[in-house]
Amino acid sequence: MGWEAPRYAHIPLIHGADGAKLSKRHGAVSVLEFREQGFLPEALCNYLLRLGWGHGDAEILSRAEAIALFDLDGVGRAASRMDYAKLTHVNGVYLRAADDARLVDDVAARLGVSADATARARLAALMPGLKERAKTLTDLAASAEFLVRRPTPPFPAKAAAQLAAGQAMLTELRADLASTVFEPETLHAALANFAERTGRKLGEVAQPLRAALSGGLTTPPIDQVLAALGREEVLARLARL
Repeated sequence: MGWEAPRYAHIPLIHGADGAKLSKRHGAVSVLEFREQGFLPEALCNYLLRLGWGHGDAEILSRAEAIALFDLDGVGRAASRMDYAKLTHVNGVYLRAADDARLVDDVAARLGVSADATARARLAALMPGLKERAKTLTDLAASAEFLVRRPTPPFPAKAAAQLAAGQAMLTELRADLASTVFEPETLHAALANFAERTGRKLGEVAQPLRAALSGGLTTPPIDQVLAALGREEVLARLARL
C-alpha cells in the first residue's frame, strides 16, 4: 500500500515465582479472580506496569502519572517475575488511600449487607481505622464482619483467654456503659474511669471488651468500636457472655 511500516515492541514475558513461564496451568489468573481476591484495579494496573517498565525508583504511580511518564526506553529486556507479596503491598498502599464510601460499598457487598442501613453506618464509622490494617478487600471484609454479625465461639485462643479472664469485670463494666453517652470521647473517659476505680490498666479493660464485641483482639480503638456498634448492640453482646 506504500505505507511506512510501524515500529513494533513488546514488554518482557512474565514468569511465575519459580521462574517458569506463566500459563493457564501455571499460576495465571483472570482479572475477575484478582477482583475476587480483593485487589483494587488501580493497584493491579500499577503493579503490572512496573513488572516490565521502570522510571527510576518510582513504585506507586497513578494512571495519569504513568501515562505522562511511560516511554519504551524504560521497558526492560529480561523476563519479569510475578511477586504476589509485592502486589499485596502495593494494594495496601492504594487501599489506605481509597475513598471510604467506595470501600463501604465493596465491603457491604462482600458481606451481603448492601441494603442494611445500620450495617453500612457502622462500616462507615470504622472504615478509616479498618483500612489502615488491611492489605486486600477480602482482609478488610473479614476484619469488619463483627460489625454486621455478632461473633460466635469458638474464638481464637488468645481472645478466648482474655474473655474468660475478664468475664466478671465485663459484667460490672456493662452497668457503667448502660448510662454512658455513646460518643468516642465520652466512652474513652468512661473506660479510663472504670479502670482507675477498679485498679486496672486501661488495656486490661479494653482487651476483654474487644474480645467480647469482635471475637478477636485486633480492631480500631475500642472507644470507636463501641460508638460504631451503639449502646443497644454493645449491651446485647455483653449480656450474652
